[in-house]
Amino acid sequence: MDNALTIGGRVARSLVEEFGSPLYVYDAAVIRRQYERLATAFSGVTLRLLYACKANSSMAIIRYIHGMGAGIDAVSAPEVDLALRCGVPPGEILYTPNCVSFAEIEHVVEKGVLVNIDNLSVLERFGQTYGALPCAIRLNPHILAGGNAHIQTGHIDSKFGISIHQMRHILRIVRAYGMRVAGLHMHTGSDILDPETFLTGAEILLDAAADFPDLEFLDFGSGFKVSYRPDDVATDVDALGRKVTERFRAFCADYGRDLALWFEPGKFLVSESGWLLTTATVLKQTPSCVFIGTDSGLNHLIRPMLYDAYHTIVNADRMNGTERIYTVVGCICETDTFGIDRKMTEAHEGDIIAIANAGAYGFAMSSNYNLRPRPAEVMMLNGEAHLIRRRETLDDILATQESVPAFVPG
Repeated sequence: MDNALTIGGRVARSLVEEFGSPLYVYDAAVIRRQYERLATAFSGVTLRLLYACKANSSMAIIRYIHGMGAGIDAVSAPEVDLALRCGVPPGEILYTPNCVSFAEIEHVVEKGVLVNIDNLSVLERFGQTYGALPCAIRLNPHILAGGNAHIQTGHIDSKFGISIHQMRHILRIVRAYGMRVAGLHMHTGSDILDPETFLTGAEILLDAAADFPDLEFLDFGSGFKVSYRPDDVATDVDALGRKVTERFRAFCADYGRDLALWFEPGKFLVSESGWLLTTATVLKQTPSCVFIGTDSGLNHLIRPMLYDAYHTIVNADRMNGTERIYTVVGCICETDTFGIDRKMTEAHEGDIIAIANAGAYGFAMSSNYNLRPRPAEVMMLNGEAHLIRRRETLDDILATQESVPAFVPG
């Protein structure tokens, strides 16, 4: 099996034989490596890492990352409740909603979780309701981080954050209700490569901070790019860390006291840890290409179709050998192409076809389209495979449906 893909010390096929196909597998050692990279890169300041659990909300992963010292970045009340169930204290959770009802915000406040506000009307209502209860404010710096336009959140047409050009209005509301703003936040989107682009947004946040005397932290979001292709480039977190910490220390000196520097990595922590293992069900020759059909599809990994995202795909049974060109697709009654014209070792029906970088926004964005159950999830920890979510069944999918009297026409 020297020519086979191994994940966390186990051969991919052996995992499929034990837990079934398709299967999500996460290597805990990769998550720890990524966490320690960030912790080291920004070690020159008081650092707080909050795991953006929308990337992968499996309880085992939340608990594992929290165990390394991370808090949780939640974007919904259910994510807040999940983090609490995983043992994360309320004071270690930041709730950053978008376009939610005020009732949801009230629910989170009752849990003792800090709310990050990105809407002027919500800010005013929060002040009216809670007065000096600490909150944070998310600003939109109106800059583009670069990369995939689908995942940019800091441009002028974005629905996220309060425009930096509305700062005077923000300050009027804060002063009118005696609000205590504990933190300022920005997130420009994913795929940041250039430290200077990141620092441009940072400067906007640092300039705004001068108007808020009670700050405890500045939250620069995330957006660190990971590699999706063999020759891909990624964020140089060491270079970014040196530049950001130097500038942040200078800011704290001017501000008059040290603040904490927060980041909210999601994809950066878990993406490279994950694989989606599928089985080749058919090889189909057409006049234009050879399809590898698999027992998965956009119902399990939608990123290639939704974001035009690239994921490396390999034949897990034979990593090296004679190569062919294939288009890898799913079994959903929809166009669900994982990869077009991919070079990989010659495939046969029954081979394990593995899709890389599936740890983030894979299972978390999956569905039951075509009434197909979602896969099981396995976490590799210290060479041992742990089932962290069993495979769904049809009964699971139908469990929320209510019976009704038979419909009789007429």
